[in-house]
Amino acid sequence: MGSQGVKYPQGHMISVEHLSMQLEAGDHTVSILNDITFRIPKKQIVAIVGPSGSGKSTLLGLIAGLDKPTEGRIHLNGTEITSLSETQMVHYRRQHIGYVFQSFHLIPTLTAIENVALPLELNGDPRATDRAIELLASVGLEDRHHHYPVQLSGGEQQRVAVARAFASRPPLLLADEPTGNLDSATGELVIQLLFRLNQDHGSTMVLVTHDSFLANQAQRVLSLHDGRLEADSLPPK
Repeated sequence: MGSQGVKYPQGHMISVEHLSMQLEAGDHTVSILNDITFRIPKKQIVAIVGPSGSGKSTLLGLIAGLDKPTEGRIHLNGTEITSLSETQMVHYRRQHIGYVFQSFHLIPTLTAIENVALPLELNGDPRATDRAIELLASVGLEDRHHHYPVQLSGGEQQRVAVARAFASRPPLLLADEPTGNLDSATGELVIQLLFRLNQDHGSTMVLVTHDSFLANQAQRVLSLHDGRLEADSLPPK
């Protein structure tokens, strides 16, 4: 896997227009996101930051199509995902989006190589196992192919999750607090892997994080506060 990775045409990968999200809580409505609008060009690396409860993970989940907003629209690479059915969204996500979770979300009954190969097998890729071997080697886990998640450290599990996220060469990579459950040294290693693999693949990457070191590696920072987009800026270097 080298720098001759998949290339995507220039333009916007993400377009979020007047996005709002409310949830019913008993006899009142809780506002999670309020009238958020922004666009992210293809290949840009963006960090979403803000205090706990500001709506960061909700926003990322909406971009991933894991939920639907109360109001507003989201286009990914020209497709309005907010109008897709749940079945259509599952198919779209499988083809176009890689996702890294804070809590890894590996399947406990599958080995490392099986976890990485799974999205490829679902897409009918005949080279799923070979591709999984390549990706595990790229994250330094070539000797952990047949280990189950319970046999891996937190850092190793997250490296498997990163390899899985890139398995289908998605044009969009989303990561929700990818270093949140890791110590600082292991977290820095995972950050380096994310950015190196992202550079190899030429993906757009959006990261939700409390980690200032990680946010400062991005090309752009979106700051949320009380469900509103408070700032859209370049990180300090």
